Amino acid sequence: MSQPLRIGNCSGFYGDRFSAMREQLEGGPLDVLTGDYLAELTMLILGKDTMKDPTLGYARTFVRQLEDSLGLALERGVKIVSNAGGLNPAGLAERIREVAKGLGLDPQVAHVEGDDLRPLGLFEGALTANAYLGGFGIAAALTSGADIVVTGRVTDASVVVGPAIAHHGWTQTSYDELAGAVVAGHVIECGTQATGGNFSGFRQLIKSGMDPAQPLGFPIAEVAADGSCVITKHEGTGGAVTLDTVTAQLVYEIQSTRYLNPDVTTDLASIRLEQAGPDQVAISGVQGTPPPERLKVCVNELGGFRNQVEFVLTGLDIDEKAEWVRGQLTPALTARDVTWSRIAAPRPDADTEEGASVLLRCSVMDSQADPVGRAFTGPAVELALASYPGFTMTTPPQQPTPYGVYRPEYVDRAQVQHTVVHADGRREHIADPTEFSTVDPTEGLRPSPYPAPADSLNRRMPLGTFVHARSGDKGGDANIGLWVTNDAASTGSSAEELREARATWLAKMISPRKIRELLPEAADLEVEVYVLPNLGGVNVIIRGLLGEGVAASTRFDPQAKGLGEWLRSRTVHIQERLLS
Repeated sequence: MSQPLRIGNCSGFYGDRFSAMREQLEGGPLDVLTGDYLAELTMLILGKDTMKDPTLGYARTFVRQLEDSLGLALERGVKIVSNAGGLNPAGLAERIREVAKGLGLDPQVAHVEGDDLRPLGLFEGALTANAYLGGFGIAAALTSGADIVVTGRVTDASVVVGPAIAHHGWTQTSYDELAGAVVAGHVIECGTQATGGNFSGFRQLIKSGMDPAQPLGFPIAEVAADGSCVITKHEGTGGAVTLDTVTAQLVYEIQSTRYLNPDVTTDLASIRLEQAGPDQVAISGVQGTPPPERLKVCVNELGGFRNQVEFVLTGLDIDEKAEWVRGQLTPALTARDVTWSRIAAPRPDADTEEGASVLLRCSVMDSQADPVGRAFTGPAVELALASYPGFTMTTPPQQPTPYGVYRPEYVDRAQVQHTVVHADGRREHIADPTEFSTVDPTEGLRPSPYPAPADSLNRRMPLGTFVHARSGDKGGDANIGLWVTNDAASTGSSAEELREARATWLAKMISPRKIRELLPEAADLEVEVYVLPNLGGVNVIIRGLLGEGVAASTRFDPQAKGLGEWLRSRTVHIQERLLS
């Protein structure tokens, strides 16, 4: 059997730590270095770039990182695989060749294309329309000798799946192995979110010795021939790799217990985790089945223009002040959509002016710029001497900004030409799978009715007393992963029994009805709850909470990044026996 492939990550989004590529190359041994630069919002940003300059459309930060680190990568024999090509992988590949030539280097650069469906005219008015491709194109490029492979819109995990396919010689029917690689890719794709970043248990990591001032190390997946892997990081780097930091990423922005990928359908309920050593978490047992028949497409459209103003309300009579300014401004507005934020009274007898103040935000959207330009900001500013006492705004009037609308679509695979352009210019078409599976969308769905938690002596405490959370967005839907903590301070059968009891309690308590109760903003929305007993948790989907997606949302937290922390802060009845 081939040796495990050591795959590092140096980027979780467009704008991640610039020095991460060099840090990963210098920090220790690697076989492959990957970077994820794309998200639904990023595709919109790159689409706007191409409107200004058709030769752009890729992540320019990646080029500057390569200028700094390409020589080191070639010297150490580390392959580089990234989706930084965005809307123009061919343009990025050519730019890399130019940079390499200027450095006196001659790497073999290949790119993967075929995801851009705009030329087909399938989605009228689309600014971007990109199918999510799998990892076999990347694998073909590496097998043919590429040093660098850049892609358009492959799935985030595919930059890990592709190298693993090439190294281990997997085929399209190596479903368990492919599924294991998808899980490995999903864990490391968001960079330091696997090593303690955006982690609700950060205080425990600090208590355990993590230096909060040290930058978090980027993750590494050691992928074995059977698809199992070990998640780790370079020795001496910041952060930590624990059962909880890995679980946090596993439940991030998933949907049901079946994780659909272009190459395989991954059963998330089959994952087994083990703390294999300091900063080492082993993932095994992952099962896969054939992939879905159709491919998902990320479609972005220009939705129109938006603007906002924020009023500062201070001291007494907050509700009345808000009511007055709303009543004054609203009749003067002509924008299609006008949204006012909710407010809460400040702390009584506050000892600072800021503590005695709240913000009232008015957001407007329209298909045209004029109704959200001076026609909006002018009437707001004119109230400065004619409204509530203490009137002030947080910023001067702003210009309208365009916003995009995201929607997912699906296409037949026959409409997508998954193509590798090798370093020598040769074009290779990647064949579609021949086996497909139909996934039951209700599989793993929490049954209803579900036995309620047994009556016992209980206390009202925050849900986060022993429950972690990580939340995010999937288009207009919000996703919250909840799981009970793996307490590193406790070991043995009694600790495992306590964790199992807590996990059972969590699965029983978290129902769609309970989510609507704890998160009143979801009161009128569809809520789905999926149980992940192997991870001691549940996954919650709130349909439509984010409207038409992050770029069009007027919500306070448009990507739902803090939604899980809000949920953890809500009080629930917790049985005394679970607080041991």
